[in-house]
This record gives sequence, structure tokens and C-alpha cells, in this order.
Amino acid sequence: MTDSPLSQAQFDAITEAAAHWCMRLHAPDCTASERQAFEQWLDVHPLHLVEYEAMLEIWDVAGDLPRPESNIVPMVRPTRTPWRTVGMAAAVCALALPLAAYSGWNLGWLPDSYQHFEATDNVRQVTLKDGSQVELNLGSELTYSNYKDRRQVTLGKGEAFFSVSHDTSHPFVVKAAEGRIRVTGTKFNVWMYEDQVKVNLIEGSVLVSSNDDLPGDGLRLGPSMQASYGHGDYMPRISQTYDNDNSLAWRSGKLVLDDLALNDALPLINRYLENPLVVADNSTGAIRIGGIYNIKELNTLVTSLPKVLPVYLTRNKDGNPVLNSIPQQAPKS
Repeated sequence: MTDSPLSQAQFDAITEAAAHWCMRLHAPDCTASERQAFEQWLDVHPLHLVEYEAMLEIWDVAGDLPRPESNIVPMVRPTRTPWRTVGMAAAVCALALPLAAYSGWNLGWLPDSYQHFEATDNVRQVTLKDGSQVELNLGSELTYSNYKDRRQVTLGKGEAFFSVSHDTSHPFVVKAAEGRIRVTGTKFNVWMYEDQVKVNLIEGSVLVSSNDDLPGDGLRLGPSMQASYGHGDYMPRISQTYDNDNSLAWRSGKLVLDDLALNDALPLINRYLENPLVVADNSTGAIRIGGIYNIKELNTLVTSLPKVLPVYLTRNKDGNPVLNSIPQQAPKS
């Protein structure tokens, strides 16, 4: 960010982020990496610290917010507040105290409940505060916040299948990468890898937007439809799914690759790998792969690929495995 005036949307985003960090730093499962990310967030703009300190004021007097369950002390650095923001800090904090009388809830920008879930080595089923059921794939993480005007999930990474409790007056919003999925009650799957997102609708309807900053609620999906988007997409790409679609095979512990080019298959595989596979060039990426694999054993797939495909493995400077196509020998004359 720069010192130029912030838009209302940017200011609201900072306020929401400050509320998120306030809750995470009070949570007993807050990790060292999250604390490091919080430090980095503070350094981006001086208003981040101002808003965070104001949020702490609200936290201290808002009795209906989740309370700390341990002696975790939020990382606040008041001595680093720039002098030019002291006046702004005083103004924000002055507003924070009367707003806290409403516990932030009546204003619709502070939740009354918050949950954080992770799935590491096993698929995990969880129940959200609103009664919605979520199944998390391996290596997945999400948070749930209940606001006055919406139920909000942020998919931090991975994949999740949602069975959402119906509530037309209280929409359910999933934020994934730069976009969002908005529903009132339905069943759908969200897959995310880096900035790529794919939404598969099973039942009901959803609205999908590829960028949360764009106006409107997005494109509507009906049953047996899917949407996908990535960084910079103005609109999601919509397509039809068919009876043989295998996007939900992970719920049975499987990854199904149905004669895909490596360029298309690697994001599905890399979601499960600590060191992602890369292809050396476009000709390697065009090689096709198929098969059914156990999602808990995909690390073994890396070393077995040279046995089933015309490729060999090297390592790049980052230590990631690289697939190289084996040059075909010209036929002897």
C-alpha cells in the first residue's frame, strides 16, 4: 500500500483483517507461522497497527466474543506506531469504544463466533456453528466466522466439500483465493491450489465470483455444473459436469487422472506434495497420464512416473523434482 487515500473497500478490508488477527492471536492453536504472517501484515501499512489496536479495545470489552483459552498474549507493537498516525489512532480508538457497546455484531463487521479447522494426514469431517457439515481433504485449512448478515468461510488452502444448512436470510459465503462462492443452502465442492480454484455444484445453486472486489454476486451455477477461475480472471469459466466426473473421488481417498496432459494433472497431484512437480518444457507437459491413486501415497507416484511415462527426473535449483521428456530416437534408415 502507499500513502494515498484509501478507498472504503480497502479500509473495510483492513478492519476485517484486524478482526481476523485479533481472534487468531487469542486462539490456543495459533501457530508460529501465523504470528510471523501477522508481523509481516503489520509492516505493510501504518493503518494496520492502528486498526489492530482499536480491535483490541473492542475485544477487551465485548463479552460475547470468544475468550482466550490460554495465556497467549497478542503481539502488539505500540512503540512502533508512527507519530503521523497518532491522531488517526486516537480517533479510531475513540470510535471503537462506543461501537464495542454493540459488540461489533450489530454493525455486521465483527463475528460472534469463530472456528478454525485443519486436516493434515487424514480426511476430516467437521460441524460448523450453524450446523453446516464440511469434509476437509488432506492438507486443507479453513476458518468459519458468523456475522450478523452472513456466515463466512475462508478456505486457506486445499479442498472442502460443503453441506450447508439452509438459511435464506443468512447467506453462506466461501472465500477462496481472489474469489468467493455465495449460497443459502446447498452441497458443493471447492478445490484450491495456489491461485487456481474449481467449484463443483452437487445440489441447489451457488453464485461464483472470480474476484471479491468486483461488483455483483457473480455467475449462478445449477446442479451438475462447475466453475473455475485463477488470478486476474474477470469472470469464472463455467462448464458442465457428467456422470463420470471424478472430482469428488478424494472423499473415498482416491485421485483419479483420466488421460490428462501433465500440465493439467500436476496441479491435482501437487496439491498433495510437499515439493511440487514441475515440467521442463511444453512437450513434457503435453504427455498424458491416467490411473487411480491413493491420496495418502502420492509421494511414491513421483518416483514411479519414469517407469510408466517416457520421462526422467532431475532437480531444479529450488530442489523440486522436474519431469523431462525422453527424446525419441529417429528411426534408422
